[in-house]
Formats: sequence, structure tokens, C-alpha cells
Amino acid sequence: MVKNVDYTYPNGTSALKNINLSINKGELVAIMGKNGAGKTTLIRTLNGLNRPASGDIFINKENIKSKSIANLSKYVGIIFQNPSHQLFANSVEDEIQFSLKNLNLSDEEIVLKTKKILEDFNLEKYRERSPLNLSGGESKKLAIASIICRDTDILVFDEPTIGQDAREIEYFIKLINNERLKEKTIIIITHNIEFTFEHIPRTILMADGRIIADGPTEDVLRSNLLVEKSSLVLPQTQQLSYALSELGLGDPSNLTTKEDIITYLMNILKRKASTLKEE
Repeated sequence: MVKNVDYTYPNGTSALKNINLSINKGELVAIMGKNGAGKTTLIRTLNGLNRPASGDIFINKENIKSKSIANLSKYVGIIFQNPSHQLFANSVEDEIQFSLKNLNLSDEEIVLKTKKILEDFNLEKYRERSPLNLSGGESKKLAIASIICRDTDILVFDEPTIGQDAREIEYFIKLINNERLKEKTIIIITHNIEFTFEHIPRTILMADGRIIADGPTEDVLRSNLLVEKSSLVLPQTQQLSYALSELGLGDPSNLTTKEDIITYLMNILKRKASTLKEE
């Protein structure tokens, strides 16, 4: 829970303004808004990287004000947009082992957990390779693995779909769904409105350091006014739905996926073809 939180940068810029937010255990939530809206600043308050000027943050019902970054990292794992910001070990295997070392595990447990996480993420063949020599997709996968291996209650992903192809995004969707089965709380910062509309049930919109909307994704991202206020663009499916409605082709406003739109258009074509045959 985030309660009445304000944050001001050392240069005097007000980055967060009276933020109030509650996210339940096991929820999957997107935070959206243009660059500079306060999204990344907000999540950095969750693990102590940013300390609020005022207000309180509670994790597992505990006020984190006096908690150290090292302590908070046991509860909150953040995967940054650029993997190079969090990968620094000499090898892939070392990266995972280093991440596990401050969890009070025995050497044997660290070896076993490292082996399992490398297998789970299909990184075993790269275990001796430097993270600097991985592809963009593989380095992102390693960054995620280095946080997931810590088994934190909260996972925060900063722009996880940027630079990822369709196959990699599908892998990520399976990953977060698997983590939700473990009742992990997942927060995703993203500009990918299509991804959010199809896969994330709750969306928080931010603008100028404030939360301007918070609710079911379908409601929030269907609102022209809210989307414009947060400097985003309506999902393509919604743009097409509005266009079809304006053309008098029914009211497809409840369609959310590309597959829904394709099926809807196919049915229109079938009806048109049937009418032409009758004539």
C-alpha cells in the first residue's frame, strides 16, 4: 500500500504528488503514462531506491520507511528496462549465484538453485558465457532469471516487451502467468498498450506525477479522455471498433483482441455474401 506519497528530486522537481495506491497479493497490474509521468520513480520507492519526502509505503503490512535496500530486495524484485543496468558478473552462472548469495542459503543450495533456474530459463548452454556476449533477448532473460531466482513476493518489470519479438513476448506472457500461479504480485511498467489491453486485467494511468485513473484495463483504455490525458494512443482494436461503429457496421465496442476483430469482420463478410446470393 502506498499512502500519501510525495517525492521530489534533488533539483527540486516534484516527481510524485500525493500518490495513494493499493495492490493486492497476486494481482497483475500495468502502470502506464508518457516518459516523465512518474512511473519508474514510483516503483523505485517500493524497494528503497527512492525515499519519499512524505507519506508511507507498506509491504506485507510493514512500513518500509526504516528498511534497507538490501532488506527490501528480499521482498521486491525489479527487472529494469536495460539488462546492462543489473548484469555485471563474469558469467551467466556467476550472475545467478551472486543474486542468491545474500539469501542465507548454503553453498549446496546455491548450486542446486542455480542449476534449476538456468534449466528453467533455457540458459544452461550459456552458463560460462559473459552476459556481455549474450543477445538482447537472452540478456533480458538472464536479468529476469536473476531476480526470479530470489523468489520475491513482488515482481516489477520495467518495459519488458521493448525490443522483444512476438516469440519472446509470448514467452514473457507464459512466464508472468506461471508466477501468478505462485501468488506473486506483478507490476508492469509499459508503453505497449496493445499488450496491456490483451493481457493485463488492471491498469493505472499516470500523468505529471499523479495517478489519473486506476481500474479494469478494458474500462481505462477504452476512454479517449483518459488515454489522451496520459499521452497514449487508443489500442488498435478500439480504434477499429470505433471506425466500424461509425460506418454503421454494428457496435463492436466489447471486442478486445485482434482475434475478436477478425471474427467480427468475417461474420460481416459472410452476411454480406449471403445477402448478395439471395439477390
